[in-house]
Amino acid sequence: MIDVGTGFGTLIVPLGLQFASPGPIIFEIGPLAIRWYGLLIASAVLLGVTLSQYLAQRRGLNPDAIGDLAIWLVLGAIPGARIYYILFQWENYSDNLGEMFAIWKGGIAIHGAILGGMLAALIFARLNRLSFWKLADVVAPSLILGQAIGRWGNFFNSEAFGSPTDLPWKLFIPINRRPIEYIQFDYFHPTFLYESLWNLMVLGILLGLFVWGLKHKPGLKSGTLFMVYLIAYSLGRVWIEALRTDSLMLGDIRVAQLVSLAAISLGVLGLVWLYAFDRSLPDVVSPSSSDRSLS
Repeated sequence: MIDVGTGFGTLIVPLGLQFASPGPIIFEIGPLAIRWYGLLIASAVLLGVTLSQYLAQRRGLNPDAIGDLAIWLVLGAIPGARIYYILFQWENYSDNLGEMFAIWKGGIAIHGAILGGMLAALIFARLNRLSFWKLADVVAPSLILGQAIGRWGNFFNSEAFGSPTDLPWKLFIPINRRPIEYIQFDYFHPTFLYESLWNLMVLGILLGLFVWGLKHKPGLKSGTLFMVYLIAYSLGRVWIEALRTDSLMLGDIRVAQLVSLAAISLGVLGLVWLYAFDRSLPDVVSPSSSDRSLS
């Protein structure tokens, strides 16, 4: 038997290899705690901005616009992710409003981040007379990369795991992090890992399409990559969400599955509009003005 530090207390577990979180805290200096969740979010933002600026440059767009947009996206996405989560978990915060701001403890929803980021990007594009869809296309690969990285925050926080399982890649969850109905189980589906791997696959698809668009004329229409992102990510989220034990619920409906199905429908309709009807997606500026602003 060995002691395993989980960050939530010391547990005695059988000797041997075990897939388990080392805890949410990297190290502490006095009252200051450096957490994995914050480091992962910061890393995702840094890598995402770098990738989007590179993709923007390859498409002949101004990479400086992406750097400015990144600030707007962070300001829209992080509060959006937190507000979305709290709305569906209000009973956990109504008696302790101060906890609403403790984002470093986890409790954010990617769909809220996407909605908040899209709103911020629309405002940014409008104010700067840029094409929203051209911006969305160069940001989409970075978005899915950030999601792949960010999911590991769930691992370190021992949250967002799936139902009990005995598969070889099973994830050990500390007893104080388990749902009461599964308190007797030790191992669960590592749904964070499933989604992270799925997101990396989606990243490969988006980058492959991006390269294809550069090599073929006239290339991909504005908005294509973002529509593919909506479809591909959401397809994975629908089945992965079915395994989760902590889904945000609207009655008996898993909210993430409902939103994912809506996103798939929107993505399909967008592609049909672009290629079957050969039309451009509605934008905040005219195509000619957006081309001049991004060149």
